[in-house]
Parts: sequence; structure tokens; C-alpha cells
Amino acid sequence: MQNESGLVKIDSWLAPYNDALNYRVEATDKIRQSVTGGKALVDCFDDFNFFCLHKNEQGNWTFREWAPAATTIYFLCEANNWQDTPEYAMRRTENDLWELVIPAKNLTHEALYKLHIFWNGGDGYRVPAWTTRAVQDEQTKDFSAQVWDPPKKFEWQSDNVVSKPPMPLIYEAHIGMASEQEKVASYSEFTRDILPYIKAAGYNTVQLMGIQEHPYYGSFGYHVSSFFATSSRFGTPDDLKELIDKAHALGLAVIIDLVHSHAAKNELEGLSRFDGTYYQYFHDGPRGNHPAWDSRCFNYGKPEVAKFLLSNCRFWLDEYHIDGFRFDGVTSMLYAHHGLGKDFTHYDNYFIDIDQDAISYLSLANQLIHEIKPAAITIAEEMSGMPGIAADPSIGGLGFDYRLSMGIPDMWIKLIKEKADEQWNMAELLHELTQHRPEEKTISYAESHDQALVGDKTIIFRLIDKEMYDHMSIGDDNLIVDRGIALHKMIRLLTASTNSGGYLAFMGNEFGHPEWIDFPREGNNWSYKYARRQWSLEKNDKLKYQWLAKFDVAMLNVIKKINGCISYSHVNNSDHVISFCRNEYLFVFNFHPTQSFASYGVPAPNGSYSLVLSSDANDFGGSDRIGSNAPYQTVLVPNGDNLRVYIPARTAAIYIKN
Repeated sequence: MQNESGLVKIDSWLAPYNDALNYRVEATDKIRQSVTGGKALVDCFDDFNFFCLHKNEQGNWTFREWAPAATTIYFLCEANNWQDTPEYAMRRTENDLWELVIPAKNLTHEALYKLHIFWNGGDGYRVPAWTTRAVQDEQTKDFSAQVWDPPKKFEWQSDNVVSKPPMPLIYEAHIGMASEQEKVASYSEFTRDILPYIKAAGYNTVQLMGIQEHPYYGSFGYHVSSFFATSSRFGTPDDLKELIDKAHALGLAVIIDLVHSHAAKNELEGLSRFDGTYYQYFHDGPRGNHPAWDSRCFNYGKPEVAKFLLSNCRFWLDEYHIDGFRFDGVTSMLYAHHGLGKDFTHYDNYFIDIDQDAISYLSLANQLIHEIKPAAITIAEEMSGMPGIAADPSIGGLGFDYRLSMGIPDMWIKLIKEKADEQWNMAELLHELTQHRPEEKTISYAESHDQALVGDKTIIFRLIDKEMYDHMSIGDDNLIVDRGIALHKMIRLLTASTNSGGYLAFMGNEFGHPEWIDFPREGNNWSYKYARRQWSLEKNDKLKYQWLAKFDVAMLNVIKKINGCISYSHVNNSDHVISFCRNEYLFVFNFHPTQSFASYGVPAPNGSYSLVLSSDANDFGGSDRIGSNAPYQTVLVPNGDNLRVYIPARTAAIYIKN
């Protein structure tokens, strides 16, 4: 056996897989050598400054593209009347590269262009793979690349480096649906209207979905066509820079959803069959097609593909001062079977049918990102729980800072859908909320955009359903609404307070945004009714949504102060009570639907405590049954110290040790 892997030292159950874990490191080092030529990662992967369109020393334009199977490539634009003309025929150079020099006067700011690529047996029009700006024609719906060379260059005002939050409190958002109007909202509107709201709400990190250009709006940005281009439907590149700059001025970090797990099948505006082959960027044959997502699967072991994607990571850091990434679909990348139909109940499953090239790519991507920007945040959307996802690459890890706790929202949905309140198992609940691998930190969340998309329901809508339409006015008493609001607060507080790294909420769900998300499509007559956020509900002082919004602010004000491990945990299934400590804070939850408890003893370190937050407070729509700010003193019992508190049914409270 080789030297004991660092992961084995952390988790002895990995001992049978020691050789496989060591091989991860060896395989990654081999790919690193092939893509860097022995140079440091931080000195590589700025290929976006070489490919596509750039001003040369003479002030003219130089255009470059990689297309191994192409036989002829023409550059098409208004200057040559969009025709295949000899002076715009690209010249093939070394390493399957193509190059063309274009007079400066022939391409000006906002000019459109595309390529006409010929290969043996065919040809096709293409948007350049490395373009940093692609726009869609409103009539034809076709995409073209666009020159972005404004007379006045964007000037950054805020520091590029925002301090890495010790606990990311992430506000997941989508630019297009951030307006209350039935339309596609803009970067500028988000900057003006939503960033101040996020700051005031207590979040410290903004996670933007759907930023990379994608042809179909309803894909939520998952089917990317132009990996280096910001979505033009929301505005210009400078508009996005302004958004990020203003976020930094507010002290907010900005991360984006980075889709490197697959690519759109579109050929005119995407990478598929770019040079006439299906295998230029992707696996050849069936492996190149994702069976569930109707998309193309990258060949991460191909040096040119690895360089393309690593350069993409660097591009967003360098060009847009992004503070990190949520890597989408990591499970699909890690396994040849994409995780489809697998339950991962045995360690063997983590080492069978893996894509080692993808593992190596992700490890290199994390190393590169953190070398360029040590304060960057990287999060893996990963559901299998593969060992090492959030461990250092030097010990066989992939290097992510955090893994999303994807089992938590599934657990909440299952409980709400399938079990009556009195059947909820507190021990199972706390176990699911706190389980994670010993070497990793995770981001907890009760629901994200995934749980709100059409075909699913948000937590508040599952709890209250149609009663939301008639009984959300203050003064309109309704038992279903009362239950829903009480549990909405408790579910969020328990999820946030048990986090092992950070917490995430999706835009609007913190105040109980009604209904689902449904982007305009043929099936809904291209309506934007459900692809927006009704902010006025939260602002209306006659409606109950304000209670949930106020509670979320108060909750985060405490959550951002907690650290350390959970201790003094207490679970009583028959009483439906959970309690635990996080440093000086004591959290107490009574999920019982009807039973309140007077002078209930919960374990706590010896001392005096004061009430910090009660979900039953009047400001949050409660009855203020706890109410007292008087100090609580622990009492000695046979098994230690107890704090005796009053915990009404369906309430949660936080106490602080004085």
C-alpha cells in the first residue's frame, strides 16, 4: 500500500480505498503538468486574452479560434456584407489555431459578427467559442457575437477583494426575475433595488444564477452556450461590473453559478459540433450526451478543454472581480453514470465508474481560483457526499470550501408532504441537519430555487397552499396560516442554526413568497406572471409577509455571531423538543403542534441566560407568550445543569449566556 492518504487519517473507513485516493493526487499532478507545462497555476489560463477578438499593437483587431477539424473559416460581419470573402478568410496556424487581422475601422463598438466554418462534408455558422459578448436578434432569435469596446472603459471604484465571510450567509438570486413587473429585469435594476435590500436583510454574499449566456431563458441559465459572455438579456458587461462594484461597496461578496458540468446542445451559438465534430470539446459517442439534461458532456481529460474551462474560471475573477463560484452539477461530473439512479449507501460507490479527469479538473480549478484570489468562495452542488469534496487537494481532496447540504431541503419536503406534525421524528431531523463528512464544511438551506421551480412548491406554499390567497391579511385569523407561519420560522431557524459552514436562502422565500417559479414558455402562453418577485407583499404593513421578513433579519443577526460545534444537544421525540448550544447561545425548539411546556429543563452550561429571540414575538406574528427579558438561571440536576424555560407549542427561542 502507498503512503496513508490524508483523508484516511481523517476517516479510517477510507482505508480500503487508500490507493485510489493517492491516485487522485497523482492523476491531478499529471494533468496539471500537461496543461501548465510545468509553470505555476497562477501564471497560466489567461487564454481569453489570446482567443477571440483583441486589439493588437497596431490598433487593428486580431481574431483567433481553435477548430481542429475545420478546413476553412470565414469571419462574417457588416463590413463584408456577411459574405464569405477572401480578405476575411482566416489563416490556419500551428496547433489547429486559426487567425485573422481585421482593420480597426471595419469593426466598431457593438458591431455584430460570427463565423462560417467549413469541414469535410459540411459547414455551419457559429458564434465564436471564446466570445465575451453575444446578443440575440429579437426577430430571428439567432445569436451573434458583438464587439464590446466602449469609448470609456469601466473604472472600478471598490476594492476587488471583499473579506471572506467567516460564515457565508448567501442570498441566491436571479437577475431576470428580480422585478415585480412581468418582464426580464436588468442588472441595473438589481443594483438599484435589490442590493440594498440584501444588505439590510443581513446577508453577506450574493449568489447570482444564470449569468453565463444561455439561449433559452427558461433553462435558469443551466444550458450555457457562451461561457465567457454575460447574459445580454439583462444588460451590458459594464452593467454587471457596476452591480458587482456596488455590491463590494456595500461589503457584499458576489459569487456566480458556474456551469462546467455540461453545455447546451445548440450548434449555431454553442460549442456542440463547433468544428463539425461532436468530440472537439465533448466526449465522442453516447458518453458525450447527458441522458437526463439533453446537453453535451465535456471531455475534461483533453488538455484544450481543461484549459478552456480553467481559463473560464480565471476570466470571471479577473474581468468581473467575482468573489467565487457555486459549481453546478458536480455529482454529474464526478461519475460516468452522472449519479443517476444511485443511492451512495456504501463507500464502494464513490470509487466505481468515476470520471477521474473530472475530479482532477475540479481539483485544479479550486487550486487556481484560490491562488488567484485567496478570499474566493467555492461551493460544490454535490449530492453523493463523495469523500474529499471539501478537503485540500494535497490529501486527495477536490478543494472546495463548502458542499451544499442538498439532503436538507429534500428532508423538509418529505416531512411536510408525508407526515403529520405529531409524526415528525426529532432525532432524525437533527441528524439530517448536522450530518456531514468530518473534513468538510457545508452550506445549509431549507429551500433554494430548485424547490420553487414549476412542478414543485416552496415551503410556505406547501404549508399554507390556497389559504395564502385569502387569509394573509393581518387580523384575518386562520389556523392553517398560523401553523404555516410558525413552522416557516422554525424550519429556517433550525436549518440556519445547525449549519456547519454557512446558510443560503433563495430570493423572496425568506418572506414567504407565494406560488412557484415558471419562466415564460409555450405551455403558459409565454407569461412572466410567475417569473418575478412580488416585493410589495413584504412591504405591505397590512399583510403577514412582513412578519417572516422581520424574523429572517432578526435570525441572521444571531446566526452570523455563532461559531463552534453544537454542544449540550437534547432531543425528546415524545415532547417534540430539540435544544442545543453554539458557543454562548442556547437554541430551544418545540415542534409539538399543541403542547406547551412550562419550566421545561434543557441542558446548558452553568450560568445566567437572557432571551435574545423568540419566534413567538409580536413583531413576528406571534402571541408573545415567552416575553420575559428577565435573566434565567440554570439549576443543578443529577446529569448536569438545566435551564428551565417556558416553550409554547410551535415556537423557537434563542438565549444568550450572560
